[in-house]
Amino acid sequence: MTTTELEPADAVPPDTTDEPALLAWLARMRDEHPVWRDRHGMYHVFRQADVLAVLRDPATFSSESSRLAPASQKVSRGMLTQIDPPEHRRLRSIVSGVFTPKRVAALEPRIREITRTLLDGAGTEFDLVDVLAFPLPVTVIAELLGLPEDDHPLFRSWADRLFSMQVDDPTDPSLGERVAEAMADIVGYLTARVQERRSEASDDLISALVAAGLDDEEAAHFSLLLLLAGHITTTVLLGNAVRTFAEHPGTWEQLRSDPTTISAAIEEVLRLRSPFTMAGRVTNSPAEIGGVTIPADRFVVPWMLSANHDERAFADPEAFVLDRGIGGGAQTAFGHGVHFCLGAPLARLEGRVALEELTARYSALSPAEVSTGALEPYPRGVLGVRRLPVKGVRSY
Repeated sequence: MTTTELEPADAVPPDTTDEPALLAWLARMRDEHPVWRDRHGMYHVFRQADVLAVLRDPATFSSESSRLAPASQKVSRGMLTQIDPPEHRRLRSIVSGVFTPKRVAALEPRIREITRTLLDGAGTEFDLVDVLAFPLPVTVIAELLGLPEDDHPLFRSWADRLFSMQVDDPTDPSLGERVAEAMADIVGYLTARVQERRSEASDDLISALVAAGLDDEEAAHFSLLLLLAGHITTTVLLGNAVRTFAEHPGTWEQLRSDPTTISAAIEEVLRLRSPFTMAGRVTNSPAEIGGVTIPADRFVVPWMLSANHDERAFADPEAFVLDRGIGGGAQTAFGHGVHFCLGAPLARLEGRVALEELTARYSALSPAEVSTGALEPYPRGVLGVRRLPVKGVRSY
């Protein structure tokens, strides 16, 4: 058994605001330090085989981090991403029927209607996030939850606040209060909606959570996860797709000429620019990953972005290859194992419909020339931008 030590020169991973630096660092870590212990004692895992091993073994690598991270205690109840089986299975089953391939496919006409309405108001120069990438998925998930359209702007400000939080050391005692403060408004809002459904149920996901017996806190936290995860992945995916296509001349034209290739293009964008770069686990018992012994009660950080760029799993991983033929479990953008993203089918559908409509309306569409800072990239954990001014050529 071996151990791995802190690499002094790289005590802090590059931020997602510097994508090239982050990808270069991940490549070097895969080669030189595939399992790396950082200055906080957390173990980072970089190669695809090792990342999958962690994600597939919830008995050893637990999502219930509250015993090591006090901040998690305030939000763990009802939060699927921080619960292990069998409780995870019980909670997931409450809403899993809504996200089956058949039920998601039935949403396509409504998703297309929303997309067309949003694009009808766009000209040849607009912010893709403002016009489409944010309002499309948030409208869809808000309708599923039963939340009013007038409240959509609130969701964006709350999401930006939460996803902009800097968390270097999850065991930091002060982190709990920061998390509670950042979440107070949205949890309060959702708790009020839960209490309304107790008085008058409706045909929506919040009512389903109440009917399943969840208390106010559990139902509010579950709704929070659905609301945030239900829009941020598609929001980031659409921005990443337009940026990636612009970096590879001819791709937009190819997608226009053969829209059936859009789904494959989405998979390759998800691989190249995975919306969520990493996950968090804690060891229930000592474990060996990549020849490294990790003690019990340690944080483990599997890097999905790194796994998706692993040359051991993908030929020429830095290239955009439209016909690479990957999908599902072949790449880790949506996680893996029991915590595989519940909304992955919905995000894929929203992305496909949006890109079908964009490529049909615009014979060309590319980001405007602005500074990286003007795009407002997410600072940590999410690889994407909060602004994306684009210029297009209308085809009709």
